[in-house]
Amino acid sequence: QVQLVESGGGLVQTGGSLRLSCAASGRAFRTYTMGWFRPAPGTEREFVAAINWLAGSTLYDDSVKGRFTISRDNGKNTLYLQMNSLKPEDTAVYYCAARPGHWSTSPGVYDSWGQGTQVTVSS
Repeated sequence: QVQLVESGGGLVQTGGSLRLSCAASGRAFRTYTMGWFRPAPGTEREFVAAINWLAGSTLYDDSVKGRFTISRDNGKNTLYLQMNSLKPEDTAVYYCAARPGHWSTSPGVYDSWGQGTQVTVSS
């Protein structure tokens, strides 16, 4: 497992931007698939985006495709989520997560989680 700490959340107006960061501890970071999740009605954690350990492949939920960009810097052990054109429905606590192996949209297969960072989008 890796230890994860998110930051970068805040209050922004509709159409604005935020960049979330997730700092990871542990030398295994570069071999882990990383993902971002948020709560949604009826689910504890909804998939937002994921990036594989080589950072060559990314996956997005349709609700954020074209607006959000996931990236990672393995030299800094840090994961990012650039969020543009934010909407009120993006308001949530955002969690980063890690798992060894290939990406997955299922939160149940991720074995390391951060504490979350709040994003609030005002209308």
